[in-house]
Amino acid sequence: MGYDADLLLRKLEDGLRKARGRPAFLGFLDEGGRAVLSEALSRRRDVSFAFWGGFPEAERAMLGLFPDYMEADAQAFPIKAVTFSFRPADKPGHRDFLGAMLGLGVERSVVGDILIGEGRCVAFVKAELAPYFAENLPKIGRVGVKARLGAEEPLPVGHTFKEIKGVAASSRLDCLTALAARISREKAASMVVLGLVQVNHREICSPSARVAEGDVLSIRGHGKYIIDRLGPLTQKGRLSVQCRKYE
Repeated sequence: MGYDADLLLRKLEDGLRKARGRPAFLGFLDEGGRAVLSEALSRRRDVSFAFWGGFPEAERAMLGLFPDYMEADAQAFPIKAVTFSFRPADKPGHRDFLGAMLGLGVERSVVGDILIGEGRCVAFVKAELAPYFAENLPKIGRVGVKARLGAEEPLPVGHTFKEIKGVAASSRLDCLTALAARISREKAASMVVLGLVQVNHREICSPSARVAEGDVLSIRGHGKYIIDRLGPLTQKGRLSVQCRKYE
């Protein structure tokens, strides 16, 4: 899952204590970690909260906790962008950049999304460490880079997708897992029962659970999918489905 739920909840309690008089922030979280904290915070009425990763579509985002008399403000988040420029002929990947950054001895939680385009990479990081990254990464692997603070719009595209269209018997989880992963419904149901399928980053072990438009399916060994459209029904009464697979 990429996170320790108990550790996250302990950090949340510490953040809540700090947020009694001023905003407090937890480091960058993946989608699963955010789901755990969102559920815990949904029961609180003494604090407002928001997730922000530096741009609207960010996959990794900080949690901001604000006293109940303050509105959550994206501008308050301690996040800065660092842009790395390199020759277009060079092709450093996400793993190369992340490895180089973590190689400086920082924790994963200080690094957010890393967006790579032709000749440049934009990394969103904890604000106080942005100058450190810019000054200490002259190379990413064997690729020479020039770093500067800030980023220009438009940002590089974070992900590409493969579109999948098909029909399913219904919007049950086993049906849509089978369609997305191109496996039999029986195998899909078995994977669901074994906890190998997540819906919106939470394990759902019931094959009959219903899936809705906008849900994200994570299927162990097959990838991650966004359910874009369910319906209409075909003439034979089957459900038209349109989804996208992260590539």
